[in-house]
Amino acid sequence: MNQFLRSLTPTQQVAALFLIVFGILVVASVAAFLLTFRRRPDDDEAWHAELKHFRRLLGTSWIMVVVFWIAWAAGDTVATLLFALIAFFALREFITLSPTRRGDHRSLILAFFVVLPIQFWLVSTRRFDLFTVFIPVYVFLAIPVVSALAGDTQRFLERNSKLQWGIMVCVYGMSHVPALLLLEFRAYQGKSAFLVFFLVFVVQTCMLVQHVAARRLKRPPSAPEVSKSFNWSTWLLGMAGGSVAGALLSFITPFRAAQAFAMALIACAAGSMGHLVMKALKRDRGITAWGRRGISVTGANGLLDRVDALCFAAPIFFHSARWYFGA
Repeated sequence: MNQFLRSLTPTQQVAALFLIVFGILVVASVAAFLLTFRRRPDDDEAWHAELKHFRRLLGTSWIMVVVFWIAWAAGDTVATLLFALIAFFALREFITLSPTRRGDHRSLILAFFVVLPIQFWLVSTRRFDLFTVFIPVYVFLAIPVVSALAGDTQRFLERNSKLQWGIMVCVYGMSHVPALLLLEFRAYQGKSAFLVFFLVFVVQTCMLVQHVAARRLKRPPSAPEVSKSFNWSTWLLGMAGGSVAGALLSFITPFRAAQAFAMALIACAAGSMGHLVMKALKRDRGITAWGRRGISVTGANGLLDRVDALCFAAPIFFHSARWYFGA
């Protein structure tokens, strides 16, 4: 089997990977559907709650896999546009649930219709040196200037910090995902889609293991004001799960097993801590999930809930890989 996979072209190898992933999701979805017919007389409500959460995770996985498949199948240009669209809607969710004033309108127009297109254009043209500093340096300085010119000083620092945070997380972070598709390493041409899969898989594994461990072990929260489920011991279990998964997937990456373990560890740490930060932001806004429905419904209803860990992990993973290989 291994020899057969090695005989395939890079494009065929990526296609085979997606077939395997879709097959696993189909089996898991069928199993989840069949479990709905199973009767559990004891602790019935808890059983249905667990099953409902599992099916929600499956739905999120389906969405992410389909998005990445479309991005790979349609080519680099369409992939960049697709992730730009995801960044647009994620930023819209972030801004919608944050207070704005009339004086912010110019800054918002700058963020949505100038900064976002330029950032993804820099990605598509492989201007990596400029795209990595465009938002943290130039946009960071431009946003408060535009806001000051509007003449509204009420809660000036809070309003500008909010917008700068949204741009960094939703635009800057998400733009590194299509950037991974455009990275080229020696003896690894045409296989960058594997890097995106590797990143998403290890981060999702880390978050899933952490969530399951928190539900099963029921340890007291380490940061109860931020998250009722976060605990350092379950976090370490999630980190271990994601890192081991990364080591097992080293054969699809340009890394050796130990290198893949280290890269997965870095990505999982960034993603899980980023997810915790976004929970703190939601607590500050008094909501349970991003998106309008999240105001009164517990659960991941918004797009940003599904990609927040990825938005934090992608830049760290991208720059670590680029630094290590000198790309």
